[in-house]
Amino acid sequence: MSPAAKRPKRRSFGRTELPDRQASALRKAIRFEWYTLAFLAVAITLVYLVLGSSQAMKAAWIEDLLSLAPPVAFLLAVRLVNKRPNRRYPYGYHRSVGVGHLVAGVALFAMGAFLIVDSASGLISAEHPPIGSVALFGQTIWLGWLMMGVMALTIPLPIYFGRVKMRLAKELHDKVLYADADMNKADWMTAVGSIVGVGGIGLGFWWADAAAALFIAASIVSDGFKNMKAAITDLVDSRATVVGDDDPHPDAARIDEYLRTLPWVAEAGSRVRDQGHVFHVEAFVVPRRGKVPSLEKLMEARDGCIELDWKVEDIVLVPIDELPEEVGGPDRNRQSERNR
Repeated sequence: MSPAAKRPKRRSFGRTELPDRQASALRKAIRFEWYTLAFLAVAITLVYLVLGSSQAMKAAWIEDLLSLAPPVAFLLAVRLVNKRPNRRYPYGYHRSVGVGHLVAGVALFAMGAFLIVDSASGLISAEHPPIGSVALFGQTIWLGWLMMGVMALTIPLPIYFGRVKMRLAKELHDKVLYADADMNKADWMTAVGSIVGVGGIGLGFWWADAAAALFIAASIVSDGFKNMKAAITDLVDSRATVVGDDDPHPDAARIDEYLRTLPWVAEAGSRVRDQGHVFHVEAFVVPRRGKVPSLEKLMEARDGCIELDWKVEDIVLVPIDELPEEVGGPDRNRQSERNR
């Protein structure tokens, strides 16, 4: 029995349910995003209490505030994508993932650019940030020790969160979650940079603080630019790519290969756009001479493509006399003529 015969026929575009494995991964991702928000609430409060006049600590505090954007965007997007397609939104609400990705990227880039200007001005003007002492439990303690201690406490969890979210992001094909995992990496790197900056002040290197702040700001700008670029390219319907990479997603090739195995297909080519978690596919097929496909064969081919991967959420199958250049071009068509 063919894969298409096993699945019930559907007469609607789009699909909101996930396979069991991905549904479990999504529930885990949601839990970890709430864990992240709870951790950030504590970290932001502690860093603010020991902020002092250190530029590196100020940059780290702002970076922690910005770290709230990806998990919030993810949690909001998850609520929206479960809505079914309708007349106003015939492609569904999966694009909300891309919108959240763009918002997070723009926020990172803008604030990182501001911090670069602020840190560079402090370095150029040779500002010497004073770090005083505080009374704690009847003892006078240099505030720098508290700064470094707090930042050290914020290192282990982001490392753990980042690794878990990176794996879940690839499982779910979720670029907002991937951006958040990338942000967790920036979090612990920022903490290390802050420790170095504050420690440099303690050793008499006044410029270490501004230099560390500049390093943190550059890291934020880099993350922001990378995520902003990825979100924009997805929203303008570039070809679907692997999460965290610019390589074409293999589903496009798998669809073409499957269609070419059908006895009535001479050649096939697809264009795939990323809708968020899932893909919208337009598959073009050139029938063999004398073999005009029936509606039943077209539906079987369509359902067979959907069976290849849960991300192939919506597909349009188009019989055509020659493949468009964007998916195969005349050269491939001339080859197909010889194979008919």
